[in-house]
Amino acid sequence: MSNATHFLQPLLKTPFDARARELSQLDSFIPWAGYSTVNVFSSVEQEYFAIRNSTTLYDLTPMIKYRIAGAGALDYLNRLVTRDVGRLKANRVAYCVWCNDAGHVIDDGTIFRLDANEYRLCTAERQLDWLLDSAIGFDVEIAEVTEEIAALALQGPTSCAVLKDFGMRGVETLKPFEIEYFSVDAHEIMVSRTGFTGDLGYELWMRPEHAERAWDGLMAAGRTRGIRAIGSMALNVARIEAGFIMPNVDFVSAEHTIHTDRARSPLELGLSWLVDFKKGHFTGRRALVAEERRGARRRLVGLDIEGNKPAHNALLYDARSGKREIGSVTSAIWSPTCKRNIALAMLEAPHLKLGTEVWAEIYLNRELIWERRMARARVVEKPFYAPERRRGTPAGDY
Repeated sequence: MSNATHFLQPLLKTPFDARARELSQLDSFIPWAGYSTVNVFSSVEQEYFAIRNSTTLYDLTPMIKYRIAGAGALDYLNRLVTRDVGRLKANRVAYCVWCNDAGHVIDDGTIFRLDANEYRLCTAERQLDWLLDSAIGFDVEIAEVTEEIAALALQGPTSCAVLKDFGMRGVETLKPFEIEYFSVDAHEIMVSRTGFTGDLGYELWMRPEHAERAWDGLMAAGRTRGIRAIGSMALNVARIEAGFIMPNVDFVSAEHTIHTDRARSPLELGLSWLVDFKKGHFTGRRALVAEERRGARRRLVGLDIEGNKPAHNALLYDARSGKREIGSVTSAIWSPTCKRNIALAMLEAPHLKLGTEVWAEIYLNRELIWERRMARARVVEKPFYAPERRRGTPAGDY
């Protein structure tokens, strides 16, 4: 396609696009960060159960990637994010969030420490303007490198066995959040033991020109272990079971909120463990200190809801009267593995204690007729599903 007609195909194609389209049975594609990606290949059920019982491939290329390097890279990142990046060793990964001055979350992501003064920051949304503005006064270089790196998420109980058959000897010794480099067919692939499913899994990072060969090799290595390509809908079920949050679903970036009360802090999102008040100043620290002192007004919690009808966007009411609104559901599914109706919900104090009961107002569409159901719900611990294999080292073949 010539540059004069580029507007006819406004979405970019990942290096795995041709392979994905060969396997797509529904032609169900969605946009993600300017790329066209698969929402469902065949059925959500088949793809979900592949995550929990075999191995799955998910195209992670649209994940936005930034190279952050220079003598001031560590000081810059420690000012940017809420956790202490100084504790992050080389060839390790850490989950993080960063805030504005009001202590409201701009975005979450992962930091890869690649070398003494080189890091990679991965986010779901583009954040270059904020990152550059935050870099004023620091000896640091920041560049988006999304198109320079192809990425695949290989997740599921047999994922380690597939990687070994693929030629990655010793990958089973990789610990959670560790990074290792492997050479397969004379091509270097960076592997991190990370993922968005809450299960045993890895993420593979490579040059785009090596992408199709890696895809083909993994599919061949996993053929006897039920490997399957999956889309975003199946991944969403797994990430809710794992208790992971998603931008524009469980929170809206403080950069995009219109109403001042719609932004959320890390403490409200249940991410207080990511906030290190002892490391020194970071953007939003004063506001978060004040919030911690006055106590939580609301927080994202896990809910166990009676029945089997997912409480999508349900309003929540206090258990006594069933009339006073006290929160709302942000993510909800019927969990096929847990056999539970689960949800993530933003709930007001003082209803945050484990075991607290509330009412969920659920609306169901039955042949174009909406039915209202009031279901009891109980505040429970997250994650809803956490198999031991997700952290076991050395990883098993299963």
